[in-house]
Amino acid sequence: MEAIINKDNEKLTVEVSGRLDTLTAPEFESKVEPQLSGIKELVVDLKDLEYISSAGLRVLMGFVKIMQNQGEMKVINPNEVVMDVFSLTGFDSILNIV
Repeated sequence: MEAIINKDNEKLTVEVSGRLDTLTAPEFESKVEPQLSGIKELVVDLKDLEYISSAGLRVLMGFVKIMQNQGEMKVINPNEVVMDVFSLTGFDSILNIV
């Protein structure tokens, strides 16, 4: 898993690649969560994410809860495999997928 983080004033864009699973989700969370203070818009770009597990879903849900109190969160560019996981778990109705 690799996360490229770009901060532009009150907007944070995170590009995630590789696998977001039990091994990598804690690292992803620890890289992104501290950056969320003062952020009004969080964009999580999944164009290069190959796989997401329940651990990755948990991290995304944590970001959703944080952003509900301070702005909005968008998930963009999920591939078919990741979108299937979102659909099967009901995350497609929880996440703002663009």
